[in-house]
Amino acid sequence: MTSTSPPFSPSLPLQVAIDGPAGAGKSTVARLVARALNLTYVDTGAMYRALAWSVLAHSIAPEDASAVCRLAQSLVIVLEDAADGVRVLADGQDITPRIRTPEISRLTSPLSALPCVRTRMVALQQAMAARQGVVMEGRDIGTVVLPHAPVKVFLTASPAARAARRHAELAARGVRYSLADLEREIRERDTRDATRDTSPLAAAPDAVLIDSDSLTAEQVADRILALARTIPASASAAWPRSELPALAS
Repeated sequence: MTSTSPPFSPSLPLQVAIDGPAGAGKSTVARLVARALNLTYVDTGAMYRALAWSVLAHSIAPEDASAVCRLAQSLVIVLEDAADGVRVLADGQDITPRIRTPEISRLTSPLSALPCVRTRMVALQQAMAARQGVVMEGRDIGTVVLPHAPVKVFLTASPAARAARRHAELAARGVRYSLADLEREIRERDTRDATRDTSPLAAAPDAVLIDSDSLTAEQVADRILALARTIPASASAAWPRSELPALAS
């Protein structure tokens, strides 16, 4: 997929791109970095999850690509800054706790591989970054969405470590799920994400690779903040966080 994102210049809001596979800790780290830099945190995975939830809510067959594409074009997604991360609304309905279930995780991957879905979401994400400084995390941020971002990180961890983290997150929400099944699904997700035709998961050539297996989220965030401090002051000045606008045409 070819990006239409404009080249970064010191006069633009700071862009921090964090990519990596499922369960690598991107969301936690991105929130820490955004808070430290006073930038808007954008969880692009939540946008794809919102679509997956809406597909189920509208009783659309996931294999009906035409229907999914129509829904992607009309669905109004709102991301709101919240103390514990991001509030996600789909067509005005708060679905935040409903998009973090194993069922939604399984459905999100094949839907996000649809070219029409990817194109739609990428355009929305680029529009957000053009309006305000962002810490944006996902799987194709540094390669497709914000290829000219001055700070790019590819965050990874072993499948076992990622499964353990996801298992702990689910348990904290009262969701019981097999650790072995989580690791199997993560490995399958890695394969799908890395081999899809549109925006496959890959580290940008100029991204800094960070393996988080033996690092805390705070330690990873500190490394990214150190990278951000190398950006000219005019580009890294604090930009106020704000409620993100409705995402729809």
